[in-house]
Amino acid sequence: MWNEFPELVPGVLAADGISADVAVQPLVGKFYAVAESRLAAKSEGELPEIQAWRRAFTRMGLKPTQYRCASEALLRRFRREGSLPEVNPLIDLCNAVSMAFAIPVAVFDVSKIADFLEVRRAEGSELYDSFSGETENPGPREVIFADAAGRAHARRWTNRQSGQSAVREDTAAALIVAEGVHATASHDVPRAMAAIAGELRAVWSITAEPRVLNAAAPRFEFDVKSL
Repeated sequence: MWNEFPELVPGVLAADGISADVAVQPLVGKFYAVAESRLAAKSEGELPEIQAWRRAFTRMGLKPTQYRCASEALLRRFRREGSLPEVNPLIDLCNAVSMAFAIPVAVFDVSKIADFLEVRRAEGSELYDSFSGETENPGPREVIFADAAGRAHARRWTNRQSGQSAVREDTAAALIVAEGVHATASHDVPRAMAAIAGELRAVWSITAEPRVLNAAAPRFEFDVKSL
C-alpha cells in the first residue's frame, strides 16, 4: 500500500480489558466540542484530512461522494443531527476522536479475527459480513482489511467495517487503527492515537502503547491475555 500511497500514516494500538459497563459521555463531549468548532468554520468536505481521503478514493477508482471515508460519514451525520447515537462506550469514544481529528478510526474485536489483520488489495473471493446480515464479496483489487481466513473486516479501505468483528457488549480486547493521508498526518495521527490511549487509561485503567507504522516497519504484534 505504501508503494501506491506513500503519504499513508497508520497508527495502531491494542486494548485488552475493555468492558461496556462504563459511562463515557462527559469524555465524548469534549471531542464533540472540537468537531463542532471545526465544522463551524468549514464543512467536513473542506477539511484537509477529508479532502486527502477523497483524493485517495478517487485514485482507487471510487467516487468519493458516493463512498466516503468513515470520519467524513461521521462528521456529515454529526453536522446534520448534532450528535451520534450511543453504540458502545469504546466505539462512542473512538467515533468522537475520529470526528475531532477528522481521521478514520477503525475498532476491531480481536476475538473475531483469524490470526492476523492486513491491509491489502482483495482477490475478490474474500467474505464480508454486512451489518444487515448479508455476505458480500469485495471487488478484485478493492482495498480491504483481511485476516488469515479470507474474511474482509473492512471494505473500500476506510469506508465500511464488517459486522463480523464489530465491537459488542462482550468485547474484551480490541485493535484500534487510525489512518491519515493528509499533509500533516505524521503529526495528527500520533496525536489522535495518544488521545485514545489517554481515554483508555482514564476509563478502563488500560495502559496501551500506540505505534505508528511505516514502510520500513509495517507490522504491529501484540498479545491478548483475555482470549
